[in-house]
Formats: sequence, C-alpha cells, structure tokens
Amino acid sequence: MPDSLGPRLKVGVVVPSTNTSAQPELDALRPDGVTNHTGRMVIDDAPMADQPGFEHVMSEIRRSTRPAIRGVTGCDPDCVIIGVSPESYWEGRESHGRVLHAMREAAGGRAVTMSPDAIIAALTAHGVRRIAVITPYLPVGDDPVRRFFDDNGYDLVRLHGLGMPSPAKISHVSERALRDAVKEIDGADVEAVVQVGTNVAMARLAAAAEFWLGKPVLSNNVVLYWHALRQNGVADPVRGFGSLLSEY
Repeated sequence: MPDSLGPRLKVGVVVPSTNTSAQPELDALRPDGVTNHTGRMVIDDAPMADQPGFEHVMSEIRRSTRPAIRGVTGCDPDCVIIGVSPESYWEGRESHGRVLHAMREAAGGRAVTMSPDAIIAALTAHGVRRIAVITPYLPVGDDPVRRFFDDNGYDLVRLHGLGMPSPAKISHVSERALRDAVKEIDGADVEAVVQVGTNVAMARLAAAAEFWLGKPVLSNNVVLYWHALRQNGVADPVRGFGSLLSEY
C-alpha cells in the first residue's frame, strides 16, 4: 500500500543545519499527494568572510551530506534533494558526475536532485543564456558561483553578492533587500535573473519580480523542487511561485 499522506511521491531533503529557509519554502511548493522529509547536515555557523572561512564551511557541508542522506532514507523516500547551492559541490564539470554518483550511492540508488543540474535544466527550459545572478555571499563566495556559470557556457552579465557573513545569517536577507538586488542587476541585456543559495527565502519575491520584469526570475529552492518533481513524474502546475512551476 502507498504512504497515506504521500501516495504520489515522498521527497527526502537534506539541508545544512543552519538553514531555516529551504524547509518552509519547499513545503509551500508541494502538490497534493507529495510529502517532504527533511534531514540536517550538521555544520557550524562559521564566518565566511575570507577564503579559509568559506572553504571551511564548504568542507563541512561536503563532509556532512552523506550522513544526512543516510539519516533521511530511513523513511524510504522516492528521491532526495541536496539542498545546497551549486558551488558547494562544483569542482568543475568533470567532477560533477562523480559527485552525483556518490550522492546516489548514499541514497541507496534513489534519484538525487542537485542545484547544478536543476539550474541548468531550468535555464534550458526557458531557453536563456544571458543571465544576472544574485548570491548571498561576500566576494570570496561569489567567485565559485561565477566559475560555475562560466564553465557551463552562460553569459554572466552581472553578479550581485548580498554580503552575508555566515551561513545562518543568510536567512536574514529581507524581501526588500532582494527586491533592490533584482533592480540593480536587471537590464535590457539580461534574459533571466538567477538567485543561488538555499537559505535565501526568495520563492515569493521571485514570482512577483517575474510579473514586473517580464522575464524569468529563478530562485534556488523553487528550481530544486521543480526539477525533483519533474524528474520523478509529477507534472502538476503549481501556481503562485513563478512560471517555471506553473508552465514547465
């Protein structure tokens, strides 16, 4: 017999223990018959202002992801979302396949959704290449984000870092600050705005920004959940969170 609350799809989600935005945003995106089950990657709320600090946080995320996946697979989810932004695991295009394979192994062979694949799939669905990007980071964290998009052939027109000093502080970014960031980086030369960082609560603001910009505005959490649903056979349109979930 199927799961009583999640007969269509059970989604395992792992996020850093400092992340307070991904879980409520992903829960708001659920179609009927789909349930989310969240596990935590245990990390410290360490400073990310310089290269050693940023690398320490990324290293903690990488170290703690597999145990978090194993913790969430006890409920027998159909798939697992790795709730981190693309640079957390991206060490070049050649390494990503190995990382994805390792995550699938940790998930017991289940389908795994990661930000690099989800973001590329979303941009491909919209047919855009010229993008502006919002990150939650200081410049030291912006560099690997820029490299991710450059390595995949996107024309990164502008990038705006919000300057958050630690992982937990990322959730403190206000919708007003996000609105101002979108206004700053948008222009006639930009086909889409992309926000990375799963502890940034931008799902609602991104949908509103699409309406007044007339172009895709993609938030990391919405992109991840859209890709997981579509990868696993759930094609329902979800209204209120932008064109990606409602039209693709």
